[in-house]
Amino acid sequence: MLNNKSILITGGTGTFGRAFTKYVMEHYDPKKIIIYSRDEFKQFHMQNDFKEYASKLRFFIGDVRDRERLRRAFEGVDYVIHAAALKQVPACEYNPAEAIKTNINGAQNVIDAALDMGVKKVVALSTDKAVNPVNLYGGTKLVSDKLFIAANAYAGVKDICFSIVRYGNVAGSRGSVIPLFHEILQKGGTELPITDHRMTRFWISLQQGVELVIKALEESKGGETFISKIPSFRITDLAEAMLPGCRKPEVGIREGEKLHEIMVTVEDSMNTYEYDKHFIVYPQMVWSEHRRAVPTGKKVPEGFSYSSGNNTEWLSVEDIRSLLGTVHFE
Repeated sequence: MLNNKSILITGGTGTFGRAFTKYVMEHYDPKKIIIYSRDEFKQFHMQNDFKEYASKLRFFIGDVRDRERLRRAFEGVDYVIHAAALKQVPACEYNPAEAIKTNINGAQNVIDAALDMGVKKVVALSTDKAVNPVNLYGGTKLVSDKLFIAANAYAGVKDICFSIVRYGNVAGSRGSVIPLFHEILQKGGTELPITDHRMTRFWISLQQGVELVIKALEESKGGETFISKIPSFRITDLAEAMLPGCRKPEVGIREGEKLHEIMVTVEDSMNTYEYDKHFIVYPQMVWSEHRRAVPTGKKVPEGFSYSSGNNTEWLSVEDIRSLLGTVHFE
């Protein structure tokens, strides 16, 4: 599907953008991949790291806040992956107007540019924090999700669709618990602090996140939210896997933090279908017959919800210890 296609990734120098670029280059033969981001230094490093793909990579300096620059970058693009966002919860809390400019206004700019410039598909990356948000980052991503879903209403006769991929923190990603514990151990720490002993999280690898985006590109008709079926783990078990027998003092939950990652709410379940390796939350609205996504999966039961706390698949301490060997620390 991606062969001979032009693909643009906003926030393309980030962890996801780099992994997606590498995956596509290794599994497909795209016409070109455009890396759209603000940081010239990160683009310089990515150019050096991806020299073997230089003939098919293009680097655009630009911000999603800049609609005119997006329009220029989107010219001739088939698919857009929207990964750019302000993601750090404390930074968004302290700089709410900036989070709104990037995560909400930037999302609308991407939508407008895609509609105007003939893009065929847009997949936006969401987050568990957009579900029942308790912090500003989650709130801005909820609005972003709603914008991308509603964008299908403005497509008219254009051959374009917008969909969403939702997952939580990738194992080993910046600001998450695994690198925090790793840093403590590297400094000789003998105990691992835990905000709440009841806390759970999903485990998703970077490759799984990339593959879910590929699935959305292949299957989306417009307005769907794709969610991987992945295992959960207890933070106490993670600590035990990383430092067996260590003390695990409970230090209190942080502002804007949840006990469990939530992917599908009870309210969402009315439009959620289960597949072998993922769920899809279908849009409540149907904008036109040719955009109607016909579910082929199994409708989830009434009252269903999907969170890291009520998951049916769990990682043991031994499972976690094995998976830690695959984690890339940023």
